[in-house]
Amino acid sequence: MIETSFLLSLLGFLAIGLASVVKSRKNAEDYLVAGKAIPAWLAGLSAVATNNSGFMFIGMIGLTYATGLSSIWLMVGWILGDLMVSLLTLRQLHAASRSSKVNSYGGLLAHWNGDDNHILRRLIGFLTVFFLTFYAAAQFKAGSKATTVLLNWEPESGVIISAVIVLLYSAVGGLRASIWTDAAQSLVMLFGMVILIFGGLELAGGWGSAMEKMSAVSGNYLGWFPDTDMLGIALFILGWLFGGIAVIGQPHIVIRFISLDNELHINRMRFYYYSWFTLFYGATIFVGLLSRIAFPESDFDAELALPSLAQLVLPEILVGLVLAALFAATLSTADSLILSCSAAVTRDFVQHPGKMHKLWVAKLTTAMVLIIAVFIAITGTESVFALVLDAWGLLGSAFAPIVLLHALGKRISQPLAIAMVVSGITVFLLWQQFGLGGTIYSVAPGIVSGVLVFLIGNLLLKKKI
Repeated sequence: MIETSFLLSLLGFLAIGLASVVKSRKNAEDYLVAGKAIPAWLAGLSAVATNNSGFMFIGMIGLTYATGLSSIWLMVGWILGDLMVSLLTLRQLHAASRSSKVNSYGGLLAHWNGDDNHILRRLIGFLTVFFLTFYAAAQFKAGSKATTVLLNWEPESGVIISAVIVLLYSAVGGLRASIWTDAAQSLVMLFGMVILIFGGLELAGGWGSAMEKMSAVSGNYLGWFPDTDMLGIALFILGWLFGGIAVIGQPHIVIRFISLDNELHINRMRFYYYSWFTLFYGATIFVGLLSRIAFPESDFDAELALPSLAQLVLPEILVGLVLAALFAATLSTADSLILSCSAAVTRDFVQHPGKMHKLWVAKLTTAMVLIIAVFIAITGTESVFALVLDAWGLLGSAFAPIVLLHALGKRISQPLAIAMVVSGITVFLLWQQFGLGGTIYSVAPGIVSGVLVFLIGNLLLKKKI
């Protein structure tokens, strides 16, 4: 029954994606940016489903299982940072994206002020493909963890099924298919988490009993702050605030904002996006806490908490639905990542992007990137949490400062923009290499370094003049 319920749910998502062909304009622009004509509610739900990936339903639940209620500051910092950068940049970003030259994230940054920065565009395209392919692999890996626990499938089976579904509806409808399925997936994801919370509370013996059992895990398990000094707490929260700011450096999410039909609908899109975002984050924290009651074993794999709890507390038909919800989370991000890679290859690696109008080229690129992501997912050994945070942080460090400064009205020369990208990535990697990521999320110094390079570069330019 679990397998039947799961497969039927996946077929439903596939059918929704395939149905998007009725709106398809059969051209590359429609394939890559959905004709820039997506209504606010669809853009908002799609963006939040893409954001709430395997990281949320595998990694975040696992973190809460291990550390307790203090993980809530990751949620608070991340959402506040996301909201702050949205208020600062989204209208300007949407206006810049109206150019016919902007069909990819690289195109947005390279042509923001009507410039024609081909070298910068190629660099952004290369980094987009490189980082997002690993990011997509993490999503496929997250889905395979669930099928391994609940269906006893080999890890490779879950990865391949995810990839086939993404390929089928992406090839048919491109970004529009991704957005349509994202909206449906966001509803299933939230419903699945809610029924799991009720099942976990029933297993624990009700609210009061659940609180008592959580408190008994350790003295600080239900503490609001990490078990460290005030400086450590401040850096912890600040790091995740920068994690939220880094959203503007994520090509697969920004492309949703580009696809919005009208600038007047931005506030409406924000309403859907942040309402759903808060509900998702809150639900994952609650499930993580309840999982610790159900599985107190010291050798338990925390990233398997969600599927394991579902199997323990829910009837089989609902277990299949929760499994489909987890798969929905991974698919909604993986398809967006793959399509962003396709846009980068077909738009950012060529001297004259307007000449690359062949739709079959974009679809073939989608398939090729997908194959590489599947290979990485099957052969890689890193945790989902680590893979996603590294990819997210590297992208945010590289690109977020450029978007932020452009939105604030600053003009950035091509050499300076390239220096900012290189600096952000280098600082992020060095921060990780020296083991400082536990002090503050490495994206914070990465973003700050990009801004500093801009300020120093402008200062030196003024002195020369």
